[in-house]
Amino acid sequence: MFEANGVSNQMSSAQKALLDQSVNLFNKTLNDGKVETKELGKDDFLKILITQLQNQDPTKPMEDKEFISQMAQFSSLEQMTNMNKAFQDMANRLSASSAMNFLGRTVQYQEGENTLTGRVDAVTGGDYPQLLVNGRYFDVNDIMQVNNTAEGKE
Repeated sequence: MFEANGVSNQMSSAQKALLDQSVNLFNKTLNDGKVETKELGKDDFLKILITQLQNQDPTKPMEDKEFISQMAQFSSLEQMTNMNKAFQDMANRLSASSAMNFLGRTVQYQEGENTLTGRVDAVTGGDYPQLLVNGRYFDVNDIMQVNNTAEGKE
């Protein structure tokens, strides 16, 4: 360890933790928040295809049929990925839309071991909508029963 004029060349554990946090944040920014997976995606497929084309034997080029087949597989993979994303978006919208139907209705919900009843006063939006019942927010999945009447009225 070198130290001159009160300056050390070694980091404290707090400085190292702060540096690690900064590096991780920077890496997430570079990767656009992508999370490493062990599945092959369309980008991986395209990289493999390009590598295969770059390294093929010039005296035995890839058959046209093989190339067309691989491009068709790539196209199919891309369309399936797009459909999966569209289905997920639609499911999120349906969940948020159905949560709005609870507004003003009396519901029974599970809180721990207790079953409670209350009126839904507000609904949050987003991918995971929450219902405001008796001054507390609950997940839509906690609702056990929905009544069309106000609490205490039939």
